[in-house]
Formats: sequence, structure tokens, C-alpha cells
Amino acid sequence: MFGKVASDMLGLSDIGSVIKPADFDKVDADDYILHEDNERIYFLIKSKADEYCFTNRALVHLDGASAASKKRTLKRFEYRANKITDVFLETAGTVDLDVEIKFKLGNTAFSIDVHKKHLEELKDLYKALIKIAEINRESHQALEYAKQSLQMASTTLGNMRSTDGNLSEEFKKMNQTAFNWMMDTKKQYSIRDFGYVFEKYINN
Repeated sequence: MFGKVASDMLGLSDIGSVIKPADFDKVDADDYILHEDNERIYFLIKSKADEYCFTNRALVHLDGASAASKKRTLKRFEYRANKITDVFLETAGTVDLDVEIKFKLGNTAFSIDVHKKHLEELKDLYKALIKIAEINRESHQALEYAKQSLQMASTTLGNMRSTDGNLSEEFKKMNQTAFNWMMDTKKQYSIRDFGYVFEKYINN
């Protein structure tokens, strides 16, 4: 017990290891993955207190208070609902034991210390997160442009006079057309599954 407490005080317990795919089913986070909906683990970092599980749909974080406690909090961050921003990778200095990957998911900031022997694997994760952040940013911009276009079209049509006096019917048709178009646009740019990104960049 003293060893675990001392490790916590020194911060050593927070240094994680990258788990190989063959061992994904041996970690606790695997129990909370939506396998029934084809969710799949692509990258997993495990320390004595925490597990950071990157799937094709979300980051599943098993948050442990300390290495000496078995109590954990399960947190799930869907990439679609939580944009990835501010991705950084800090490499190790001469005497450092760890490297660090930092990023934000929505309003939540993450800073994960990983043993420096896993630097090559972390480079792959860094690339995948950068790419997802880029896709999120472009999708958000596309949706904003779509909303602006829809508003402009609605304003223009709203200012037009009806030729046959049937304004109610014209508005109903316009509203239904606009709704269908917006829903199609959201489906196109609101990506749920980023498996193809992880498969492209995760090589180790």
C-alpha cells in the first residue's frame, strides 16, 4: 500500500502505457464499448489509475481518483458532439520518463502522460486526432454555410408576392423543402463513425 501511495505522490502512477490490440479485451474499458452497434477500440492508454479508450465513435475515459483506490468514474465523449481542438504532442527531454499528448474534447481538456517508449504510437494517435479535428472544423463550417443559405432563401421567398394568393400552401411547401434539405445536409456533414481515420493513421 505504501508503495502505491508513494507512487501517487511522485506522479509515477499517472504515466500510461499503450495497450496492444491483442489485449484490448483484457482492459476494463472494453466492457463499456457499444460492441452491439459496431463500436471498435482503435487506441488505448492505460495507467494505474486511468484508461483512455479511443474508439471509432468516442473517447471512453475510466477516471480513477488514485492508484490506491478502486473507485472509478466512467465518462464518454462522442466526437460528433464534442469537437476536438488544441491537439499537442510534447516529446520527452533528456531526463524525462514520459511524453504528453494534450487535446480538448468540447469543453474538457485532456493531458495524458505516456511512457516515452511509446512515442511512435503516440505520433499515430496525434495524426488521427489532428485529422478528426480538421474534419469537425470543416463540417461545422459547411453546416453554418448551409444555415446561412437557407436563411437567405427563406428571406427572399418571404418577400415575394404570391401570384395566385395561396400563401399558406406556398409557405408549407417551402418549409418542407427547406427542412428536408437541412436534414440531408446534417446527415452529410455530421459524422458519427471515424473508424476510417484511425485505420489510416494508427499503424503501431
